[in-house]
Amino acid sequence: MQPPPRLILGSGSPRRLELLAVLGVVPDAVLPPDIDETPRKGEVPRPYCARIAAEKVAAVAAGPDDVVLCADTTVAMGRRILGKPEDAGEAEAFLRALSGRRHRVFTAVAVRRGGRTWERVVESRVRMKRLSEAEIAGYLATGDWQGKAGGYSIQGPAGAFIPWISGSHSAIVGLPLAETAALLHSAGWPVWRTA
Repeated sequence: MQPPPRLILGSGSPRRLELLAVLGVVPDAVLPPDIDETPRKGEVPRPYCARIAAEKVAAVAAGPDDVVLCADTTVAMGRRILGKPEDAGEAEAFLRALSGRRHRVFTAVAVRRGGRTWERVVESRVRMKRLSEAEIAGYLATGDWQGKAGGYSIQGPAGAFIPWISGSHSAIVGLPLAETAALLHSAGWPVWRTA
């Protein structure tokens, strides 16, 4: 029996590594690509998220039989993309915009092997409770907002602000497990193998 292809995770996110570990998957290499994630003029969240994941997976150097896995998570308020805040002031503005409202979280997953790419976009809906001044200030002080789309992470202290979701919890964290396992299987990297 020939060994499975190498799996390369094209992400520096510790959350994505942790989610893969839930499936018992340990990548052979972690190679985060360096791409420009600036939204194009007039670009809306879902196509933006899909484009970024596709550009990431295309940018990772890999052998012809390697399997490359990349993902992108985007927080959306209507047609507005809430990316990773540049500073605490922008994180505060995002929290105030999300406070007491529902928003959408898109996570796009792209898997490449050779010349083929498999892609999925998963949409989840999230409601954030109305935040008090103390909650906003306290959360900002944790620093947990740094590097997080929308300025918060559901698996961190901000989980206390999220009374309701509809969709995939793992996708909101950064990698939808069901869809990721299916895409890896399609690329010839079965998650549930015994050898």
